Amino acid sequence: MARNSGDLKLRVARAAEAVLSRQPYVSPIDVFCGIGWLASTQVDAWRRGRMDSLAPAIQAGPAKIGAALSIFGEWAKEKGLHPSEAQYMRPTRSGATPLIFSDAADSLTEKSFRTHYVSPGLTEPKRKNLEDKLARAPQPVVFEIVRESQCAECGAELPRGSFLFMEADQPLCLYCTGFAELEYLPAGDVALTRRAGKYSARTAVVVRFSRSRGRYERQGLLVEAAALEKAERECVDDFEQRAAARIRAAGQRREQDRGMVAEMATQIVKLFPACPPAEASAIAEHTAVRGSGRVGRTAAGRAMESSALTAAVIAAVRHRHTAYDQLLARQTPREVARKQVAATIDQILTAWRKE
Repeated sequence: MARNSGDLKLRVARAAEAVLSRQPYVSPIDVFCGIGWLASTQVDAWRRGRMDSLAPAIQAGPAKIGAALSIFGEWAKEKGLHPSEAQYMRPTRSGATPLIFSDAADSLTEKSFRTHYVSPGLTEPKRKNLEDKLARAPQPVVFEIVRESQCAECGAELPRGSFLFMEADQPLCLYCTGFAELEYLPAGDVALTRRAGKYSARTAVVVRFSRSRGRYERQGLLVEAAALEKAERECVDDFEQRAAARIRAAGQRREQDRGMVAEMATQIVKLFPACPPAEASAIAEHTAVRGSGRVGRTAAGRAMESSALTAAVIAAVRHRHTAYDQLLARQTPREVARKQVAATIDQILTAWRKE
């Protein structure tokens, strides 16, 4: 039992420290996700009101949960973190309402779950902003359905492409939820969406499930008609100014990309002194294409880390100096093709590394 207690203490401490390295506060939910007792998808479902309480989703019994909460509190006290209680809220058709962690939990346990521990370096105004942010209910989500459904309240048929709101796992039409008076603003115009959302007292995010990607994707926003009209007028009034700003920003990005490509080419030659300069420049230009997702656009690539640049060189050699692409065209499995060209890649890299 003592050993199990020690293991749990170590797991809680590691999870809490990992969270605190990324943000200035840590909560019991963060810790339970970190030690594998909770999935972030379950937390999101709970916060959006699709689960009555969070406790059933936690992969541990009441005794273990209580022990972990106690260990977490002691760890936070030893670290000098400041306790800060925040009320979790969820969106409903009539506004935000408090969330609960367990139907059977006592007030002390509920308070333990609501308590976040904040870094002592955070100023009082920032701590207040953090508390307000944590207590803010997630934006309501409306689903653009991909199959027919029916409103659980009024019985209205909802054909494919209709909007519905889920409350307590019940599909509701927009008329029953009060969202029918809102206007649908499709995604695409960032300035218009940002302004309309800012001016609208009531909003809801519209999402649709993508079968190919296996996830819900944002489609647009439901906003008040008056807010949309105001946003549209503002966007018309400053259209030229925003267009000029976009042109300036695009020019700045091109300059940044040119500088990054030149630096990458220089670093590649340092790693591979015998690599022809033209080859190094071509590799840098290819791997650094903005939005490509290639290794040059990763954080490691932008930081000019040698491992990332070496990976970019290997990829370039594979495609430019071996029969790899021809093997793939002949339906050779990718892993088999890579093994067949590995020796050629090693020979070229060895030659390029020589002074």
